[in-house]
Amino acid sequence: MAALQALRPAASGVARNPILIVVTALYGLTQLPNLLVPPTQPLLAGAISLATVGLLLLALPFFQGGILGMASEAIHGKTSLSTLVAEGKANYVSLLLAYFVLLAIQLVFGLIAFFGIFAAVLGTSLGAASGDGGSGGAAPGAAAIPGDLTTLAVVAVLGIGIALAYLLLTFAVQFYAHAIVLDDLELVAGFRRSVGVVRANVLSVLGYSLLLLIGGLLAGVLGAMASFAVAPQPSGSPIAGALPFEPSIAVAAVGAIGYVLLTGVFGAFYATYSVAFYESIRPERAVDRR
Repeated sequence: MAALQALRPAASGVARNPILIVVTALYGLTQLPNLLVPPTQPLLAGAISLATVGLLLLALPFFQGGILGMASEAIHGKTSLSTLVAEGKANYVSLLLAYFVLLAIQLVFGLIAFFGIFAAVLGTSLGAASGDGGSGGAAPGAAAIPGDLTTLAVVAVLGIGIALAYLLLTFAVQFYAHAIVLDDLELVAGFRRSVGVVRANVLSVLGYSLLLLIGGLLAGVLGAMASFAVAPQPSGSPIAGALPFEPSIAVAAVGAIGYVLLTGVFGAFYATYSVAFYESIRPERAVDRR
């Protein structure tokens, strides 16, 4: 199975090129300011979070293009920071536009979900205001179904359908960046290549996505543990009471180092694994500049 076969070259690529861990650890560094702000200062936390999001929105296309290029080189041999710069610059505009396309799609789905919830609340309120839940028209002897429950059921079905549609779309276009960077494609062609590759390898991509989900859950748990050591916890909070250690500067420093290292290791492996998997399932006619 391609998802399993890609694990070995991915691990070998990271082992040969620890520079990948250093580069991806930089992302972890950008998250530390958010963790260091006390929860008792929500305005400061919001300002730092907003600044971080803005910075990442502008920097991530460059970083993504560069790290995918480095990962491809690492799988086949050695890589360097010059590849990060070259690939980041060459693919910046296409990847930035792709980000805006994905944000627009998320906005559309978010608006649909919002109006769906609004319709559910409105329907339930109207049913309650009618006094009989909308069941007054039921035939004698028939089991009446309250109108508000019917509305909620319809909205629930629509919500599940919208969620599945969003997941399916995300599943289909997940390799757009790989197609743009590794196959030298433009924006629209990159999305088309991703959809075509996924459609031709549905089972393999499902296995790949499952492995990523398991790895992501593991990374999330370890990252949360490290972040609890870094982030200041209010005295008396459930988290502070559950921690097996007393907060201190030394503990925060160890937690910060652990968080950055975890981000670097998992990020580097994800990059090489995703590239190794994509290169194993893409069309043979695809052009690889490396």
